Amino acid sequence: MGVLYSKIPESIKKEIIDPYISIKDNEARINLRIIDSQENLRRNDLIKKINYDLKNKLGLDDNQFKLGGVLILFNNLLQSLFKSQILTLGLVIIGIFSMFLILFKNIKLSLIGVVPNFIAAFFILGIIGLLGIPLDMMTITIAAITIGIAVDNSIHYIYRFKEEFDNLNDYKKTVDLCHSTVGRAILNTSITIVFGFSILVLSKFIPTIYFGIFTGLAMFLAMVSVLTLLPSLILLIKPFGK
Repeated sequence: MGVLYSKIPESIKKEIIDPYISIKDNEARINLRIIDSQENLRRNDLIKKINYDLKNKLGLDDNQFKLGGVLILFNNLLQSLFKSQILTLGLVIIGIFSMFLILFKNIKLSLIGVVPNFIAAFFILGIIGLLGIPLDMMTITIAAITIGIAVDNSIHYIYRFKEEFDNLNDYKKTVDLCHSTVGRAILNTSITIVFGFSILVLSKFIPTIYFGIFTGLAMFLAMVSVLTLLPSLILLIKPFGK
């Protein structure tokens, strides 16, 4: 190998040797191929284990090695998504509550309007967790998309309820009227959205299939909560007074 290295032309060295070995700096690059579609692959745990073994089993210091590559970049991206997801959902709760407060000028009504949307989002994240499906760039966006679309249903229902209640002054009659008018519109649009996302099930890319299934399911759950939980909370809390 020593003779081969000394006899190889410089132009060839730059192509096949320099990317992997630096004799001057006493450095070497070791490539490992990870099957990213492996069912039990946990990227972050694997990277932590490699770091731990390099330090504790091979006795290397932190400045003697560095992990890099697409796997590391993708894992860093996912970890930042997890952290930002928690922060984003918290900010969205505050933002939607503030929007409801400005729109309806009623604290109780604003709190009622926030609940159904986030129950649907957290419920679908819980289902993903129970099924053991790892969060990735596709599945992690489902909660945000669900809240963004489902909040429209809440606004439509509450706004119509407020208008009709001013005329009827009866919670039960207003709920019946809203279900027969805006409730049907919410039902039709939500079913259309569910079928629209379900088309993604025909994809051959697994993350896209998950995205289609769970976003459609999340929209269905959001519709159910808006048409059942939302009016129930209004009847229970009576935000417009008795």
